[in-house]
Formats: sequence, C-alpha cells, structure tokens
Amino acid sequence: MRLDKLLSDRGYGTRKEIKKLLSKQGAVVNGAIVKDPGYQVQESDAVTFQGEEVSCEQFQYYLFHKPAGCVCANEDHVHQTIFAYVPNPKNTLFSVGRLDLDTEGLLLVTNDGKLAHALLSPRRHVDKVYFAKLDLPITDDDIKLFSEGVDIGDEKLCMPADLARANEAGDEIRITIKEGRFHQVKRMFEAVGKEVLYLKRESMGPFTLDDSLPKGVYRTLTEEELSFLETYTNHTKD
Repeated sequence: MRLDKLLSDRGYGTRKEIKKLLSKQGAVVNGAIVKDPGYQVQESDAVTFQGEEVSCEQFQYYLFHKPAGCVCANEDHVHQTIFAYVPNPKNTLFSVGRLDLDTEGLLLVTNDGKLAHALLSPRRHVDKVYFAKLDLPITDDDIKLFSEGVDIGDEKLCMPADLARANEAGDEIRITIKEGRFHQVKRMFEAVGKEVLYLKRESMGPFTLDDSLPKGVYRTLTEEELSFLETYTNHTKD
C-alpha cells in the first residue's frame, strides 16, 4: 500500500494533506525517514508518524449473522465465541459493539478501530434497529415514554427511542435506539414491566441484515458498503 494511503486510511488527513505533511516531516519506516508519499509499505513494516505507531495491517470488514449461544469475544472459557464462525487467524478482529449471548442478528466484525469508534460513539447517533418478542404487549404510554427517554437506573435517561408495534397484538415490536448501553433494550422493557423473550438486531447505521444470510454465516462488505464507510467515517479523529 502507498504510504500516503495508509496514513490517510488511519485518520491522519486526506491524501493531499498527508503529502504536505510527509514533505515537511516525513514518516519513520523501519527506522528510516521516508518523505515519498508513493513509498510502498508492507504489512511487516514498522511505521511511525507524528510520534504514533501506525498499523500496516490491511483492514477487514465482515457482516455476520450472529446466532444465539455465542459471545462477542476473542476467547471465552464457557461459551463458544463468534470466531468459531468468522476466521480470525491473527486474532486481530473484533466485533463492533456486542450482542448478548442469547441475542441474534447483525454484527460487524473488523480490525478497523476508527470504524468501531464512528459507529459506537453516542455523538454520532447511529441508528440500531432491533426486533423483539415480549411477554406482554406494549401500550401507547410505552411508546410515548420511549420517545422521551427511559430511566434504566443509569445516571442519565436513555436517549429517545422509536418504539413501534410489529404485529397487531403488540407483543412483537421494533425499536430504534442510538446508544449501546449494557443490556439496554432488555433493561428498557424491564423499566415498563415487560420481559424480552427474543431479540434480534436487524440493522446498524447503513448496514442491514440480509434475508438470504443464514445464522452463523458471514460475508464481506459490498463495494457500495465499503464506499459508504469511507465517506461515513472518513477515518477522522473525533
């Protein structure tokens, strides 16, 4: 990969900005100062820029249909992990956020930390849509309360959430939240006296779970999704 592209991908600026910075200060590659933006960097190279170590590993992006019964971790001594399904030979991949052991649905798996930050930062207000089955039907009062912010016992109320019926009875719902607090959806319904019997994440930001993607199966992101990632995160520091 070109040195200017590597540094741009890692969030140090646009390619144009990187070229100017390299001409002035250069980067350190394997102990030598390099100012050529077209210098070809290898994965094994040690790169330092502006006093920070820069990973040369190629980014990987997968959309995974998580089944129930596995955890979002690299290792677990009790339960199977998502990496029983998604190959992780270098042990550098991680999930963007977590789904509970019994929760199914869309999970992004990557080694791109800036993407994870962009999608998980509360300041980004990234929509996460869940389908749930409840032990009791929701009420109009529940919908109103969720739209105002539910108290789940944290220091702050949850951000307003969109709650809607997914069937006539009202015991199947869709909820859109903009945060990712610990057991958030389950705790929100506990706050209104209801229990979540089944939970599935259907989408996260621009990513939607494919109807054709079976549980336990992953796919690489499409060119359209990758293009969106570049414009969405721009790999900027915020």
